[in-house]
Amino acid sequence: MSSLFVISAPSGTGKTSLVKALLQTGIDLSLSISHTTRRPRPNEVDGEDYFFVDREVFIQMLGRGEFLESAEVYGNLYGTSWQWIKEALAAGKDVLMEIDCQGAQQVRQVFPQAISIFILPPSLASLEARLKQRGQDDPATMTRRLAAVREEVSHVSKFEYVVINDKLEEALKDLCCIIRAERLRCVRQLTQQHALLAQFT
Repeated sequence: MSSLFVISAPSGTGKTSLVKALLQTGIDLSLSISHTTRRPRPNEVDGEDYFFVDREVFIQMLGRGEFLESAEVYGNLYGTSWQWIKEALAAGKDVLMEIDCQGAQQVRQVFPQAISIFILPPSLASLEARLKQRGQDDPATMTRRLAAVREEVSHVSKFEYVVINDKLEEALKDLCCIIRAERLRCVRQLTQQHALLAQFT
């Protein structure tokens, strides 16, 4: 019995760094890689960070129903391969999706059993400082991002878990605890420990 973990966060919260750190712990999760029409950032690798495709290709894929979820964020399109998710779960793998709030809502509609985790910054001021430090946005884009943050945070109550990313190490511990706790749920252990339990019957 495998699980689908969905991590969402406002832009600049450190979600990507947190996910990379999580995968480096050896916790055995298969990361879903999204398709996007946005340009690669420095050091991003096609097929590792995202599948970078042009807008026409993305729209064709969308029309064929190839995405479990899709969203437009700051003028760029993002989507998760439906086929890949189904195959990974069927193979017994725990899957991790790193997507925005729009996508998380779509996933919950298809997979109500998905475990959703929302990452919050320690404060709005710290988030604004992080975004400015990245130096990727002009003032108008920055204003749009901060408005989008308020909108995304308004949906936090729809998530099962909330992690504050103040210190990366502490947030990482919290994420690991969530995943381990979900793996110890009775319904999952009944399946995985069938042979052990059979010894007592």
